[in-house]
Amino acid sequence: MPSAWIVFTGSCDAGLPERCLALLKCAGVSVSAAPSDEPGTLGLVVFGACDEELLALLRRHGDSAMLLAICVGADTLSSAAQWTLIESGARDVLQWPALPATADEISARLQHWFRVDALVDSPAVASCLVGTSPAWRRSMRSVIEATVSTSSSVLITGESGTGKELIARLIHDLDPRPDKGEFVVVDCTTLSPELSGSEFFGHERGAFTGAVGAREGAFALAHKGTLFLDEVGELPPELQARLLRAVQERQYKRVGSNTWQRSDLRLVSATHRDLERGIADGSFRADFYYRIAGWQCRTLPLRERKDDVLPLARHFMRELLSPTGGPAVEPTIDPAVCEFLVARDYPGNVRDLRQLVTRICHRHCGRGVITVGDIAPEDRAVPGASPLWPDNSFRAAIRAAVQLGIGMKDISQRATELAVEMALECEGGNLQRAAARLGVTDRALQIRRASQRAPA
Repeated sequence: MPSAWIVFTGSCDAGLPERCLALLKCAGVSVSAAPSDEPGTLGLVVFGACDEELLALLRRHGDSAMLLAICVGADTLSSAAQWTLIESGARDVLQWPALPATADEISARLQHWFRVDALVDSPAVASCLVGTSPAWRRSMRSVIEATVSTSSSVLITGESGTGKELIARLIHDLDPRPDKGEFVVVDCTTLSPELSGSEFFGHERGAFTGAVGAREGAFALAHKGTLFLDEVGELPPELQARLLRAVQERQYKRVGSNTWQRSDLRLVSATHRDLERGIADGSFRADFYYRIAGWQCRTLPLRERKDDVLPLARHFMRELLSPTGGPAVEPTIDPAVCEFLVARDYPGNVRDLRQLVTRICHRHCGRGVITVGDIAPEDRAVPGASPLWPDNSFRAAIRAAVQLGIGMKDISQRATELAVEMALECEGGNLQRAAARLGVTDRALQIRRASQRAPA
């Protein structure tokens, strides 16, 4: 059983800690009294009242630790209070009405979270999906839970270059079926309506002109394995209709055959499009969407995981600079290059970063430090690449405001509002870390946000 740290707060009864610890021990939960901010640690926050002290504690540790908030107050928590706890950093909320039963529930949750996080940190994941930021770990936990907790179809959404196919392959690799089949990819951008039936379901000999022999389709090839529909949002509605029954029932007929075939596969789909918007405008069928989206995972653009830029860059450099079959080369990067890499924009996300690092490595000579001279001149000139602030886009925005006759007070107020918004976005909504990034106190930032929300 994994261990967890425990904190009692929010007007807890003085004798409660001793009783709780004894019951948790009987349930097999090993606890310590020292909170930890190590990634992936488990934390129990036991409270008697939902107050600001409790919320501050959750915000402080919620990014790194997986927190279970446990209410021991006499009153039942309202729905609003429970959602507030979740938004502040708790992963789940329990009311402690019957002590032994609740202790068993705590143990079950901690064991499940520990298993999932152990897979997040496993070599199978770390070798292909690099990242340490809290946002990335949350995303990976969702992927792992989709893999180990269900056999449902999975829809992976996200911008181009964010690793959707890598995640699909990871889902297949972690699939626990002992007789697992193949990982089969269908690129939906290349399908033609005329040949799609053969591509998906196969055909019999003579089924159409040119069918000189029988052929297996993707559903047959993926039997007991994984069928990956890449860029499923590109399928026209008529092809979506042809796939409906096969996706739901896992049964199909070859083109030219009257015999039903069965394929016991796991369906994983990916798209960069907003399929819910496609449903609204009629370009994507709602019935097909709900068949492929039994579980949804969103890959993060690099701008939402800036803390992972340098770990990713080092990972790519090790791959590019290490000799084939030789020992791994750990790159040393000049601080100026690190600043450049972090400050730069990456419209193509991780793929864009890899291409930049590849160009840097190709220019690098010797085995020494990677320096600013290894950055090609055309890369230095990319908008957003300069670590200097304010940049030209900021100056242009201020110039436009001045030309429109907007006063100093309004410019300052709007700039401050945007700074607060961006800081919270960078820190995943964590108020304390956003305040530290902006160089203000938590209280000052709370007052600032309250004033922004207040009606004029």
